[in-house]
Amino acid sequence: MNRPPGSPASSDRQPGPSPAEVPVVPAPRAVADPNATPIPPVAGLPRRVHAGYALGSLVTGAFGTVPGLLLLPYLTDTLGVAAGVAALLVLLPKAWDVLVNPVAGRISDRTRSRWGARRPYLLLGGLALAVLFAGIFAAPFGTGPEAGAYVALAFLATATAFAFFQVPYVAMPAELTGDYAERTRLMSWRIAVLALAILVSGAVAPAVVTAGGDGVAGHRWMGLFVATLIVVGAVGTFLGTRSAPTGPVGESEPSLRAQLRVAGRNRPFRALLTCFVVQAAGVATVLAGVSYFADQVLREPETGPTLLFACFVGPALLVMPLWTRVGARVGKLAALVAASLIFAAGALALVAAPVLPAVGIYLLVALIGVGYAGQQVFALAMLPDCIAYDTARTGRRQAGVFTGLWTAGETFGLALGPGLFGLVLQLSGYVSSSTGVAATQSAGARLGVLLGFTVLPALLVAAPLALLRPYDLTPSRLAAATPTPSAEHGAVVGEERR
Repeated sequence: MNRPPGSPASSDRQPGPSPAEVPVVPAPRAVADPNATPIPPVAGLPRRVHAGYALGSLVTGAFGTVPGLLLLPYLTDTLGVAAGVAALLVLLPKAWDVLVNPVAGRISDRTRSRWGARRPYLLLGGLALAVLFAGIFAAPFGTGPEAGAYVALAFLATATAFAFFQVPYVAMPAELTGDYAERTRLMSWRIAVLALAILVSGAVAPAVVTAGGDGVAGHRWMGLFVATLIVVGAVGTFLGTRSAPTGPVGESEPSLRAQLRVAGRNRPFRALLTCFVVQAAGVATVLAGVSYFADQVLREPETGPTLLFACFVGPALLVMPLWTRVGARVGKLAALVAASLIFAAGALALVAAPVLPAVGIYLLVALIGVGYAGQQVFALAMLPDCIAYDTARTGRRQAGVFTGLWTAGETFGLALGPGLFGLVLQLSGYVSSSTGVAATQSAGARLGVLLGFTVLPALLVAAPLALLRPYDLTPSRLAAATPTPSAEHGAVVGEERR
């Protein structure tokens, strides 16, 4: 394929340095990177870049799925932690990311290295994440309160490492291409791998726990299995994006507070972020409730979680090309609304699960999966548009700040979901266990599991759609944005051509 103007030929590239030789130094002021490859404004990205970038979803999919799926039942049914306390232990460490993610974004925005501003964190953050994730389930203190406290601290450290992988990773699409439609194609690749990662980690991780003997021992083996997936994803996306265009690292606002202020004035971004955070909590309640729903409603604690995950994620792999065509026809915003309503309708209908045949239950879960696929791909495709809009308005590239806020919100939402589900369990009288097997539950507790798995996520995914009314970015609106001088920031602040 033709190289973008000004990019070095592959034969001219020098051998890559070893990690020890590459300084990852936060610059006091971001400057242009002379080694950066210019962004092609319209030309499509090569498939190797699509595939390489998408491999990072093995990392985000595994970490976003397995703690939400297994950590709450691990605390309540293996370590013997009360449901309400377990909900707090799951929520608080990830709530920390609300603070650390914007900082990670600012650091990556201002980093200079021969690997670029983002890629060093894909490798270093990903490897640290793998080691720390295995440590969450190491259980050095056995069961009881000490074990619960250890899990909370280990989860806090792991969430911090994840922030330094996820924020630069999510920032990359706005810097890989300047084309509106190409971002949707890039996100389609990413969500396809994300669906596969969720399927593998979500369906296989419970099976690894069972094969490892359940209880503490089984969870230790599961931690090692997921850590391996994370290593494969981190190394794969680091290597797969080595030839991707990145553009120069532009000048950013002088302080984190100033950058956050700029992001807050981006009305489309505010609307999209708020909606996505609430919807992430809805998705997370489904993940948190899978094991409980399979055990208490389906009465299939061994095979149920795997089948539910296969039905939830399998359709996502099949309908991704269809969602891409839908988005091209009706626009990203309309497609996001449609996908969210499909998710909510399937979840709400599932409240009839106690009287439905098993095949009907699994078909409804598949319908939820169809909606989930579209909801993810369009939200993530709209984020780079918000970043591009900000760049056009201000003349500054500070994608890390936007993605730092985005991932902080997403992580908080994914933590809030299990927290809400755990609260529902506590209020409905769910009884914890330290045997590795769920205790016998009352009818009220089983009803709590059902409502937490169906009605709660339906409301959390459908209700925030009303918040999207201020979102108005279209290809023509993005094209109309142009930078003009402004004395307010001492830099470039955008206006639009009318």
